[in-house]
Amino acid sequence: MGRGDGSGRIVSPADADDTGAGILHVDMDAFYAAVEVLHDPSLRGLPLIIGSPDGRSVVSSASYEARRYGVRSAMPVAQAIRLCPTARIVPPDFTRYRAVSAQVMAIFEQITPLVEPLSIDEAFLDVRGARRLWGSPREIGALIRRRVADEVGITCSVGVAATKHVAKMASTIAKPDGMLVVAATDTADFLAPRPVRAMWGVGPKAAEALEARGIRLIRDIRAASASTLERAVGPGLAARIRELADGHDPRPVETHRAEKSLGHEETFERDVTDRDLLRSELLRLADRVAVRLRRAEWEAGVVAIKIRFADFTTLTRSQSLPEPTSLGQRIGDVARSLFDDIERHDPVRLVGVRAERLRPAGGAIALWDEDEDWRRVEGTLDEARSKFGAAMITRARHLGARERPGGGLA
Repeated sequence: MGRGDGSGRIVSPADADDTGAGILHVDMDAFYAAVEVLHDPSLRGLPLIIGSPDGRSVVSSASYEARRYGVRSAMPVAQAIRLCPTARIVPPDFTRYRAVSAQVMAIFEQITPLVEPLSIDEAFLDVRGARRLWGSPREIGALIRRRVADEVGITCSVGVAATKHVAKMASTIAKPDGMLVVAATDTADFLAPRPVRAMWGVGPKAAEALEARGIRLIRDIRAASASTLERAVGPGLAARIRELADGHDPRPVETHRAEKSLGHEETFERDVTDRDLLRSELLRLADRVAVRLRRAEWEAGVVAIKIRFADFTTLTRSQSLPEPTSLGQRIGDVARSLFDDIERHDPVRLVGVRAERLRPAGGAIALWDEDEDWRRVEGTLDEARSKFGAAMITRARHLGARERPGGGLA
């Protein structure tokens, strides 16, 4: 979801050249807020903050009226209210959002079968094969914007380009309620003056590392040596951003996206300093992740944790596994080891465990199974959860943790 306030918006004229631009990125404008206005028209034009009114919540989304005050997604609600005291706080209703999202995605699929949803409110479309039915990519983008507005009642922004990367950047620049078309021959000129932070896949840390070396614009990436880029962001990301900076992005629109990761997080009612409690909570979350893996018949090749401290600083750590697993004990051991390696010991607000690099279960057969005992135990627990309910079955070590300071453990 876009996080800007609409300033600096650029849109294309109605007759813009779309030669070679067959990929669309369509992004709903302030989606959660727009759906709430759709549900309650009296909210139209008001600064809206979508989030829980309690002091521990963060902003899920905000209307453009609120964004102009500096309100952003993932910001603490308390801070957002200080920035925009007149804002209306609206609790999120994800059932409502999913229903509206389904309406929007249905429109996309009537245009082309090549639709790749990125999230609840955005998708890529490959419209190169839809020209006979609907016209040029630019005309298809305009059609989609009209249909979403007329049939659903909300607005969207569209980027039209030759690659997914440029289409996504273009839709962000066109927000809100606009369309930006980048012809294939204009790709290099379009990219050159954009900040490295605008690149899809370059996060804040990578952007800081690049900027510290004077690489602030995409044209600076092109001018930098390979060794400079590698020192800044590592060889893997350096090679990728060099390709993207040159306008090369071979990624196709994927209509069937396998789930690449899954995880669970816990935000505490009160900040926690007890590291034993935090380690116990990581194991509990690992168990929940493992149950979902087994139900979906997946195994994880990587375990990652997220730790958010009281000052909202967030650290992530990950580790590859020697063998993929769906065992909570194995995932929990790695999660706790990663946590133990973090030197900061100040109060913790949130912890999370995530399984990544998923693959179908049973892909490799060992001569002996050193996890056989744990596999038997967790299989028995799965059977018990199925019979008595997930809430009734847990590790004994978690029972005391629920009553200890920190609260919020479920």
